[in-house]
Amino acid sequence: MSMNRTDYIHGVLLVILGGSFLSLAGVLLRHIESADGWQILFYRSVSFFVTLTLIVIFRYRRATWDAFVKVGARGIGVAVALGLGSCCYVFAMLNTTVANVVFIVGASPLVTAGIARLVLKEQITSTSLVTMLCALGGIGLMFSDGFISGGMIGNVMAIGVMLTFTIFLLLVRDGRRIDMIPATCMAGLVAAAIAAVMADTLLISSHDFLIALTLGSVQFGVGFILLTIGARYIPAAEVALFSLSEAVLAPIWVWIGVNEVPSTVSATGAAVVLVSVTIYCLSRIVHDRQSKRAGAVP
Repeated sequence: MSMNRTDYIHGVLLVILGGSFLSLAGVLLRHIESADGWQILFYRSVSFFVTLTLIVIFRYRRATWDAFVKVGARGIGVAVALGLGSCCYVFAMLNTTVANVVFIVGASPLVTAGIARLVLKEQITSTSLVTMLCALGGIGLMFSDGFISGGMIGNVMAIGVMLTFTIFLLLVRDGRRIDMIPATCMAGLVAAAIAAVMADTLLISSHDFLIALTLGSVQFGVGFILLTIGARYIPAAEVALFSLSEAVLAPIWVWIGVNEVPSTVSATGAAVVLVSVTIYCLSRIVHDRQSKRAGAVP
């Protein structure tokens, strides 16, 4: 698909804005008064499902049911992976620093590239390999800090988010000819069903209820939609690069909002991951553009 400069700029802005919306999760969760993780997850997931369902209905009209059916077994895998990832994400945010979560999850492009090399036989460059190893070192630093500060459970949950999101990306890439937005929509049902079973009660205060709804419809729903639309106009490597706005902004919001500051060790690990992912994305962008100029498919 040909792309003019205006479309490209729109794509970049949408991805950056999408990452900005996603970055609000930490500061919103820090303002929860009494609701536990399962209660938050339930209402967040339900509002996410409703938001995306309305988008799908608006897009497909009478063909809405067919759009859900077409995702098939692969789409169910997408829903389960993203639903489990949503569960891990909420509990990661509640059990370690926001910086640790967003930077561990931010390493997803590198993990996806590594697994794609094994599963889909995609090529991997020496630069990619080096940046992967560096990112793993940065994550190791954050884990070492978790042993000291007591945030190990949250770090493990963040790894769970990264792995499930990697599976989600590989499934979507493998089924790129099918619109997976309906499958993503169903991820909200998966997470809500798990939360409904695990929660002792679904009764929460109106304050926490409004925050949970905002997390699902605005932070996650709008953020994901903006990323999805933006990804239509710019290459995947650039989506990964510009969506780092989430990782950069999330620690800033909790610093301003609740004075949460990561330790020196965690901050060092986060910086290593950020630099590694940035270098990886830039190398992929250069590689893709060289391939296009050479007349090859990147």
